[in-house]
Amino acid sequence: MDCCQTVIKYFPPIWTKRSRITGKHPKNGVPVKIIDVKVVLIPYPAANPAFKWREGLNINNGFGSSPAGTAGYLLIETDEGFTGIAAVGNGVILEDYVNRRLRQMLLGKDPLDREYFYEQIWEIDRIERFPAWMLGIVDVALWDIAGKQANLPIYKLMGGYRESIPAYASTATYETIEEFLDVADKVQALGYKSIKLHAWGDAKKDAELSLALRAHVGDEMPLMYDGSAGFDLMDAVYLGDALSEANYLWYEEPMREFSVTAYKWLGERVKIPLLLGEVAEGAHFAAGDFLASGVASALRTSTGLRGGFTGAMRIAHLADAYHLRAEVHGGGLTAAHLCMAIKNTTAYESFISSTAIDRPEARFVEIDSDGMVNAPKGVGVGYEEEWKLFGLPEQLAKHITL
Repeated sequence: MDCCQTVIKYFPPIWTKRSRITGKHPKNGVPVKIIDVKVVLIPYPAANPAFKWREGLNINNGFGSSPAGTAGYLLIETDEGFTGIAAVGNGVILEDYVNRRLRQMLLGKDPLDREYFYEQIWEIDRIERFPAWMLGIVDVALWDIAGKQANLPIYKLMGGYRESIPAYASTATYETIEEFLDVADKVQALGYKSIKLHAWGDAKKDAELSLALRAHVGDEMPLMYDGSAGFDLMDAVYLGDALSEANYLWYEEPMREFSVTAYKWLGERVKIPLLLGEVAEGAHFAAGDFLASGVASALRTSTGLRGGFTGAMRIAHLADAYHLRAEVHGGGLTAAHLCMAIKNTTAYESFISSTAIDRPEARFVEIDSDGMVNAPKGVGVGYEEEWKLFGLPEQLAKHITL
């Protein structure tokens, strides 16, 4: 009998689809259980001021920003009194999935079994074909519970790497080159050390803007460009050459991410590093294909589109194994936690929605005068700390005590 057979004989597998080790209550050793799962719906107004994206994405009365809608807060309650919280903008859809699929998956189970639930979400996805944001919402709420049980912020629970990180100014799409240059001046004055463009989706105009911005800010400031999947291969090559000439740091999602082959061809034709995998279906699975193809110089990761904290960290670790960066997409509390836990990320994305330098996430994540984002200090995700400052939504008041 060889050593592997010995291990199998005397130490049988402890994890199967039917048998899992159950976590214990930290105080009395009794298994922790989920006792309730609910969705609280909260109406929200249209973005004010409304803002634009590239041509083709401005489908809300000429704007790309969200119209009024209904957000959803997922609340997962345990028998030890902790409530895990996660939020999405599509509350009605979330409520339907919870009622039909997720509540029965969660009730009576141990909330610390995040890997088990992560796998179960993918199993249900085979039937439901979830939108990307659904893949991570349960995971975020379960991490929130774990943070509250441990009395730690999530980034510390995942394994903290830093306590602060530079923020970059991520533009909306403004009307003119002059407006972009004015915003560049304003964000530099606020301490931002780098800028990412979301431009018009016209390869020639965007190339002109990219060159003008480089000339305006000088050679030292890192600049990035996000194409929001607006181009075909020919235009993506044209614009990529201009970005290389202007020494941009990265070229993000210029084409739709359905074809890794098309991106491989793009990578063979341009010199600028490509940042890929923000929205491709399959989360960390898709990230693996972009990496294996050799085309990605960095991978996108996030809780909202890449499968919660668990999926986001899988991508970060996968990238790190091959000396690639894993750049965190989007802002807010969950993004701030990722930025503090991921070694191979470089900056926090701070959205500048208007030329008045409106930052929609600013109430949740402060950027100091040096352009730095500091680590969240609340336990778990930290929603409760923000509600203490800015008020608890009335729809949540009967479910959550601050």
